[in-house]
Parts: sequence; C-alpha cells; structure tokens
Amino acid sequence: MDQLLRQRDYDAASRLADGTILVKEMGLATERYNERPMTDNSSDDTFRRASGRAPADLRPVTIETGVMKYAEGSALIEMGDTRVLVAASVENRVPHWLRDSGRGWVTGEYAMLPRATNRRTTREVSRGRPSGRTSEIQRLIGRSLRAVVDFQALGERTVTVDCDVLQADGGTRTASITGAYVALVSACARLLLTGDIDRWPLTGGVAAVSVGVVDGRPLLDLEYVEDSSAEVDMNVVATHDGRIIEIQGTGEERAFSRDELDTLVDLALAGVGDLAGQQEAVLADTRSEVEAVLAREDRSPAPAKDEADLWGAP
Repeated sequence: MDQLLRQRDYDAASRLADGTILVKEMGLATERYNERPMTDNSSDDTFRRASGRAPADLRPVTIETGVMKYAEGSALIEMGDTRVLVAASVENRVPHWLRDSGRGWVTGEYAMLPRATNRRTTREVSRGRPSGRTSEIQRLIGRSLRAVVDFQALGERTVTVDCDVLQADGGTRTASITGAYVALVSACARLLLTGDIDRWPLTGGVAAVSVGVVDGRPLLDLEYVEDSSAEVDMNVVATHDGRIIEIQGTGEERAFSRDELDTLVDLALAGVGDLAGQQEAVLADTRSEVEAVLAREDRSPAPAKDEADLWGAP
C-alpha cells in the first residue's frame, strides 16, 4: 500500500504531453522538486554558460532600423541567433468600439517562418487559424506596447506591429517586444514629422527579456538549449525606468519561492536596462528630429487622409 501511494505521488509530478509539469503538494512529489535550491551567483565570478556568457549577461544584441521600404516604422533585431523582423504600419481607422472617440489603437501580430526552427513547421495559415501559442504572444506584444501609448495623442488611427521570426533560438517573444518598440517609435516619429499628429504619443519605453533557473542557477536571456531544460522559466516586460508591465513565470520542473522570484525579476530588470540603452542608442537620431519638431511653437496636425482616396477603387 505504501508503495502504491509513493507511486501515485510520483505520477502527480510527471511530465504532461505539452511539456509542463504537474506538481501536487504531497509526499514524494514535493520532496523530489525541493531537493535542489537555486544557486546564489553573487559570489561566483567564474561560472560560464555553454555560450561563454556569465549568468547575468545578455546575448549579443544588434538592432537595425529602417529595414523595410514601405512600413512607417521597421526594425530587425538579433539577440544571439534569434532574429525577428518587425514592421509598424499605420492605418487611418480604428476598431469599431473606438470610432468617433478621438482615440487610437496599437496592436501586435506574431508569426514564425516555417524554417525558423531546426525542423520545418507548417504555416499556420494552412491550418486555418493561429495556434494558441501564437495568439497568446500576439496579445502579449499588443499589451506591452499599449502600456506606453497616449491614445488621445495618437488620434483615430491604428498602428499594427507585425513581428516575424526569421530564426528562433529562444526568447522570440521578448525579442519581438524589444524590436516592436523600436519600430513603433519610428512610426510615431514619421507621423509627427509629417504633421499628422502634433503631440508625441509615447509616454515611455518598453523592453523585454527572459530569465530562468537552469541547473539551480538563475540565468538571464535564455537561448533554446537553456530554455528547454529550465526548471523555472520567466518572461519579464518592463518600462525603461524599471516599472513592470507583465511577468510570465512558470515552474516547469518544480515550484519556486518568493525569494527566487525576486532574484529573477531583479536579474530581468537589469537586462531590460541594458536593452533600453541599446534601443535608445539606435533611436538617437530619430529622437533628435522629434525633439526639434516638438520645440517649434506653431504645430498643427494635417487632416487624416482617407484610404479610399489614397488607393482608389479596387
């Protein structure tokens, strides 16, 4: 009987088909996942990950703007081997619930190229609808950007930010958010410089990064081999001044403590600060142009252009 109970407790912590871990507060399952506490890296300056990075290091990050000819704002972001192409498109219309409100809208879309991963994945359009993962990431991107948007200043127009993953090696959603903010700034700058808006519509900056516990160690910016074996996995979205927009945290192989949560969030916020610096460095020229326009006293917005007049009859 005791053996059966222990087997039942073990089964309660078994891995489910979708890769998650079900942990019940009982017997062997609790003992199994509490046996390896998180390592304190504060006194260890010698540990290096497989990539050669220290635990608190980001992967090499590059961000290039203006990479697409037609989009109002665009960016190509690379974080290690993860590469995401982002386009911000402006349309002079809003969702029906915002019509005649004087307020705009920002939304996000996300997709992965079929061969962004080590094996080809079927295009979601051939399945007839986006996967649950894609839908969840799209909503996350939209929420993250809207946290720093003044919709009244944006006016009745929609900015759609499309994030297409060219190559995936972990952290695609966080790289998408970080690149999406750069593209959004570029699109808003274009609206201001052309006189379509007369106030700056962004109230702050946004970046995102992953953190996790791998082999008992808290690590920043997980690549795929780390993410796939993480005991605890977390994505943190925050403003440039360190205010949290969203935390997505999961005990993949065990529950984690409040102290571990705080350690991971602190690690992530430090990473967001580094990413913010890189975003602002790339946007420096754009910021200067925006500040010059905002410094003028006489600014009036141009009337919105009807898309039917722009494109004509189909």
